[in-house]
Amino acid sequence: MKKTNMLVTFAAFLTFSAWLWIAPEANAVPAFARQTGVACSTCHFQHYPALNAFGRAFKAGGYTQVGGQSLIEGDDLSIPATLNASLVTKVRYQMTNGKDDTSTPTVNESKVGKNKGELQFPDEAALLIGGRAGEHVGFLLEAGLNVSADAAATMFTSYKMPIVFDIGGPKLSIIPFTTDGLGASYGFELLNTGAVRHQRALEHRSETSAQQYIGTSGAAEGFAFVAYNETGFINLTLWGPAHGTVATGFDLSQYVRVAATPNVGGWDLGIGGQYWGGETKVGDTDNTPSAIYATQAWAVDAQAQGNVGMPLGVYLSYGTAAASKDAKNGLADGTTKTSLFNANKNDKTAWSILAELGVLPGKATLAAGYRSGDNGAAANNKEDAITGGATYLLAQNVQLQLNYTSYSGSARDKAVNSDEDNTLTTLMLFAAF
Repeated sequence: MKKTNMLVTFAAFLTFSAWLWIAPEANAVPAFARQTGVACSTCHFQHYPALNAFGRAFKAGGYTQVGGQSLIEGDDLSIPATLNASLVTKVRYQMTNGKDDTSTPTVNESKVGKNKGELQFPDEAALLIGGRAGEHVGFLLEAGLNVSADAAATMFTSYKMPIVFDIGGPKLSIIPFTTDGLGASYGFELLNTGAVRHQRALEHRSETSAQQYIGTSGAAEGFAFVAYNETGFINLTLWGPAHGTVATGFDLSQYVRVAATPNVGGWDLGIGGQYWGGETKVGDTDNTPSAIYATQAWAVDAQAQGNVGMPLGVYLSYGTAAASKDAKNGLADGTTKTSLFNANKNDKTAWSILAELGVLPGKATLAAGYRSGDNGAAANNKEDAITGGATYLLAQNVQLQLNYTSYSGSARDKAVNSDEDNTLTTLMLFAAF
């Protein structure tokens, strides 16, 4: 507890010091800012990565808008004179309050990893290259900089190439994509509810988003077919739970996303639903055993972004991952069948609410959220979480963030949770430049 108090005090000191000494005006220069010639705050609500209406329009246009750079143009050619890139890093300190070995009387010996306090330097490091590949074609590549055994998969972490057809206001897009961890919704998503893993207000994603709690992230590749205008979008995606060169054929799972994004009384609203369905067989049955992945889940979500004297964002979500109906584990041909999102025999469900207030507009926010979760287990299934958060922009593209979550529910009973941890504190320096 003393270490937690020290961490909170240290974060508060850094925030207060930055407020005193950092200039109030800041310019951001990640890849898209370089291409468009506008600041990061033009596209983001309160702080990145949450999008506002302008940011949604830029993304829906396939990252093709230009303004700050000259173009190289010719017959069927229109590309920026500069290949735009950003270095994105997350440096985190995380600490839980559990004991890994409660039988050991010496405190220092009974705590390891995050129970002791873990500096993750970096937690994430990636080179983002993206923008305009043509008048109606864009791209975004996340090249991971962390080293792993599979170097090719690590470097080509996520990639998409929107091909956009502008039909006089509305836009139709075909988006081939692949990702190692962002899920089927990575192909196209605009809301900030955690409907796609990396687009959310706070770092504690599973504690503040129902979609993230039920497990809809993960490896995914396929094709998104999107219809968009400023009042909403429809995304129909064919995908498989794979990343890289993997045999899936065209017998793919389905993902459907429908959302409305109206502006009402100066409030930027969003409300929608998501559906994951179908099965995908991954692997070569004739040569090696395959795996069949069932992908059944659904979610509904909503957001409101506006001003109550200070900027305010409110995000709500509810999601369910269907219970596993896998009666066999090892079919006649050697194939295994598993439920991708939920291995338990009961539905996995959650609902969440998060509110974030800009206490220093354009610089600092305070947030509070609650998530009620049911992991689908036959017993000890309740997992609730209360989260508080704060962000401070040292610059538009350099963010200091503090999250604190307290957990409760039967899944945290001592008989189940042997190391007794029931809090998670995260201090993060998040930068893109």
